[in-house]
Amino acid sequence: MMKKKLIEVALPLEAINEASAREKSIRHGHPSTLHLWWARRPLAAARAVIFSSLVDDPSSHPDQFPTEEAQEKERQRLFNILERLVVWENSNDEKLLAEVKAEIARSTDGNIPEFLDPFAGGGAIPLEAQRLGLKAHASDLNPVAVMINKAMIEIPPKFQGLPPVNPEARAKLGSELAWKGLTGLAEDVRYYGEWMKEEAFKRIGHLYPKAKLPNGSEATVIAWIWARTVKCPNPACGCEMPLVNSFWLSKRKGKEAYVLPMIYNGKITFKVHQNTPDSSTAKLLDAGTGYINSRGKRVKATFICSCCKSGVAKGEYIDQEANEERMHMIPIAIVAENVGGRLYLDPNNEQSKKIDEFFKSNSFQERIPNEKCKGTFASNAMGRPYGFKFFSDYFTKRQLISLVTFSELVAELQQKVFEDAISIGMAEDSISLDAAGSGAKAYGEAISVYLAMLVDKLADLGNSLNRWEPNAQCPRQLFARQAIPIVWDFAEGNPFSDSSGSWEVLLGNLVRSFMAPAFCFSRDSHGAALQADATQDNGLRSIMISTDPPYYNNIGYADLSDFFYVWMRRSLRYTYPNLFSTMLVPKVEELIATPYRFDGSKEKARDFFEDGMLRTFSQVHKYTREDIPVTIYYAFKQSETNTEDENDTDVTTVVTASTGWETMLSAVIQAGFAITGTWPIRTEMSSRAVAQGANALASSIVLVCRKRHPSASFVTRKDFLATLRRELKPALVQLQHANIAPVDLAQSAIGPGMAVYSRNGKVLDADGTPMSVRSALQIINQLVDEFFNEQEGDLDSESRFCVELFSQVAFNPIKYGTAEVLATAKSISISKLAQAGVLNSSKGSVQLTCRDDLQEFSVMNSNITWLVTQQITKAFEKHGIDGATKILARVSGTMAENAKALAYRLYTIAERKGWATEAYAYNVLVSSWMDIQQGATNQVKYKEGELQFE
Repeated sequence: MMKKKLIEVALPLEAINEASAREKSIRHGHPSTLHLWWARRPLAAARAVIFSSLVDDPSSHPDQFPTEEAQEKERQRLFNILERLVVWENSNDEKLLAEVKAEIARSTDGNIPEFLDPFAGGGAIPLEAQRLGLKAHASDLNPVAVMINKAMIEIPPKFQGLPPVNPEARAKLGSELAWKGLTGLAEDVRYYGEWMKEEAFKRIGHLYPKAKLPNGSEATVIAWIWARTVKCPNPACGCEMPLVNSFWLSKRKGKEAYVLPMIYNGKITFKVHQNTPDSSTAKLLDAGTGYINSRGKRVKATFICSCCKSGVAKGEYIDQEANEERMHMIPIAIVAENVGGRLYLDPNNEQSKKIDEFFKSNSFQERIPNEKCKGTFASNAMGRPYGFKFFSDYFTKRQLISLVTFSELVAELQQKVFEDAISIGMAEDSISLDAAGSGAKAYGEAISVYLAMLVDKLADLGNSLNRWEPNAQCPRQLFARQAIPIVWDFAEGNPFSDSSGSWEVLLGNLVRSFMAPAFCFSRDSHGAALQADATQDNGLRSIMISTDPPYYNNIGYADLSDFFYVWMRRSLRYTYPNLFSTMLVPKVEELIATPYRFDGSKEKARDFFEDGMLRTFSQVHKYTREDIPVTIYYAFKQSETNTEDENDTDVTTVVTASTGWETMLSAVIQAGFAITGTWPIRTEMSSRAVAQGANALASSIVLVCRKRHPSASFVTRKDFLATLRRELKPALVQLQHANIAPVDLAQSAIGPGMAVYSRNGKVLDADGTPMSVRSALQIINQLVDEFFNEQEGDLDSESRFCVELFSQVAFNPIKYGTAEVLATAKSISISKLAQAGVLNSSKGSVQLTCRDDLQEFSVMNSNITWLVTQQITKAFEKHGIDGATKILARVSGTMAENAKALAYRLYTIAERKGWATEAYAYNVLVSSWMDIQQGATNQVKYKEGELQFE
C-alpha cells in the first residue's frame, strides 16, 4: 500500500500563510531582487510544499503510531519542524536544515529523489528543492527565466566560500581570511559594478549635467520630468498640447511642490511652485490636462488643450498622431538632490542638442520590431501601442545611450575579471560556465550574469513609462503589474545619482541579495537550469515534480519578458550564444492561450493550450516517482457566462467552470493522475496593484496528485454524486474553519470535488458516455451553492429575509408590496425590522439600511445575524481589525459563527451579481476573521459602549 505523505493529510496552513504573506513584504536582500519575474511563488510556500510532499504522514506507519492519538502527536512534531522551516530568518539555519534533511531521508529510505520544475519561471520552487538537499533541475522555454534560474541555483554553489579576485579586496588587511558563503562573490559583484559605473560616466557622464541653482551652486539631478505632447486638434490653435496626468511633484506635507502650464505666444512652458495650493488649485493639479466630464470624473486617455481650452484630444486621435511620429515630449520640471532634501526646478532643454548629436554619431538606436504592436493590439498585456513600434520607442535617446553603454561594459568586464582571477592563481579553466566550469573564465562569466541582470533592472527604472510618484518623490518602476501601460508624463531618472533607480542603489540592492538568509548553500548543492519545451521528453525518470504552470491566458510571459530579453541578449549573447540565438523570446511553443498568435481565434488558442498541457503532464507522468506526489500550483480566477442572455448575471458560472481550470484539470486527469489533496496557500499580497480594491485571488491552490492506479474502475453518475455529496460538505466546513477567503473558496472546493471524480477510471453519464471535466466542475459548483443555501437555512427568519432582499436589489429600494410578500412568506414584520434599524420603510418602498447609515448600538442581545454582520463589516471598513474586534467581542460564539457564514454567503451573491464593492467588503472581512476573533478572545472586560483591552 502506498504511504501517504503529510501534504495528503494535514498542514499547519496558518503558519505557512503567515510566512508567505510576510515574505512578500521583504524588498531588500531577497533572491527575487536579482531580476523581476511575474507571479513568483513565495519561498516559504514552496519550501513547505516540497517538505510535506517528501515526509510520510504518521498514519502511513501504524506499526509505529498505532492509535490516532499517537499519530496526531507525531503529526504535531512534524508541524513544529515545518512551522520553524518556513520562517524567513531560519532559511539557512544549518541545524534546522540538517533536521529537515534527516526527516526527508527517513521517509525516502535514504533514496532522496532528484527534482524538476518544468515551468521554473522565477526559480522559487527549484531553489527550495535545492535548499532541502535535492538535486534541482529548473527547466523553462523562456531564456530570461533560464538565466534567472542559473543565477539562483546553478552559479552560487560553484563559488561558495571563495575569496574575491578584485585587487581592492586583495589589498586589504586580512583578505586571506575565509570568506563565508557568497560574500566573496558579492564583493566582486560590488567592485566590478562600481567599475562599470565609473567607466560609463567617463563615456556618457557629460549627458547628465548637474542642475544650476539660483545661488550659483550645483546639485545632482535625480530626475527630469517630461510630458508627451500632440498637436492640438483645434485648427484655430495648433499648439503642442501637453498630456499630463497630474501636476504634482511633491505631496509631502510642508514640502508641497507642483508645476503649472504657462502660455506665451501660443507656446506652453511650465513653472514650478513650492507652496501649499488652495483646494481649487489642488483639484486642478490632480486632474492634470485630463478632460473632466459633466459628472466630475476624468475621462480616460482624453485631454484638453491648456492653450485654447477647447481642443480635446481623445485616445484615437493621440494614437493616430503617435503612429505618424507626431507625438513629442516637453520638459516640465527638474528634480535635484541637495543637503536639505529634494529641490524642484523649472525645466530647461539645454542638453537636447548634445544628446541628439551623441546619439546620431554613435548609432545607438536599436530598431528591433516590437511584435506586440504591429497592426492590431496584439497582446492585452501591452495595452495601446501609441506609436511603440520598436523596443527603442520605450526609451528616451539618453536612456538608450545609457543602457547600450552599460550593456557593452558587461562584455568588457568579463575579460577584466578573468585577468584578475588568473593573477591570484585561479585555474584558467577553458571550460565555460555554460559547461559547468568553475575557473577564471567561468567566474568572469558569472559576474557578468549578475551585472547583466542589473542592466535589466536599470531598464525597468530607466524608460519613458516610469511615472513620478509625488508621495515618495521618486520614479516608479515600469512593471507594477503584468502589463506595459502607457504613461503620459514620466520621470527620466539619472543612473549616476544616488537616488531611486540609479545604478548605485540598484547595485546595493543586488549585493544585499547575496547576503540574504534565503540565498546561500554549500558547494555540494546541485542545480541545473536548462532551456526546454515542457511538452518534450527531457529524459529524467523517477524524480519529484512540483510546478507552477501557465494560467491559460492570464500572463503573457514571453511578450512581457521581451522587454528585458533585448538588453540581456546584448549583454550576454556571446557568453550564451545558444540561449540568445533569437532576436526575441521564443513564442510559438509558449503554453498560453493567446488568440493573436492564431489570427484572433479563441478556439485555436484554446486547442493549442489544451493539447500542450496534456502533452506536458503526460511527460510528467513518465518522470514522476511512484511514491512521491506531484504538486501543482494554480492561482487563476476566471468567470464565464454559460447562458443565452449574457446580461443575466444570475446564471453566471463562476470560476469552477472556467476554461483555465477545466483545461488544466483535464490535462492532469487525462495524463493519468488522480487528485489526492488540495491546499489554498495564501501567496499573494492584497496591496499589489492588481488586487487593490478588487476581489483578486489571494491564494495559490496547490493540487496534490498521484498516478491513478491502472485498475481504477468506472462508476456511474449516480455513484459519483452520492460520494461527492458525502465528501464535499465536510471538506467545505474544514475550509471555512481554516479561514479561507471567500474569493478563494470556490477554487479550493475543486480539490476535494475533483478528488472524487479523478480517482475513478471514468464517470459514466446516464447515456453511457464519459462525464467531462467541465460537467464535473459544474456539479461541484452547484453543490457548493447548496452548501451555502443550507447555511442560510440556519439563519433567523429576519436575516433570511434580508438576504433575499439583498440578492434582488442590494441596498437599493424595492416596492413595498414586493417586500411585504417576501416578509409574509418568512413570517416577519417589516415595521419591526425598521424599528431595529435593519431597513427603512417609507413612501411605498423598502430599502435595507446602508452600512454607513447604521446606528452605533450594542449587539450583545441582538438575535438578527444580518444586523450583527453588517455592524462588523462597517466597523472593519471604518476602523480595521480593532473596530471589528469591538463588535465581535459583544456577541455569542454561535452568533459569531453565523455572522462569518453569512459574510461568505453575501460574498457569493455579490460576486455573481458583479457588485465588486460589496464582494470586496465581505472578502477582506472573512480573510481577517482569525485576527478579529483573536482580538475578541484577548478582551478581558467591557462595559456598554466602551471596551477595555489588556
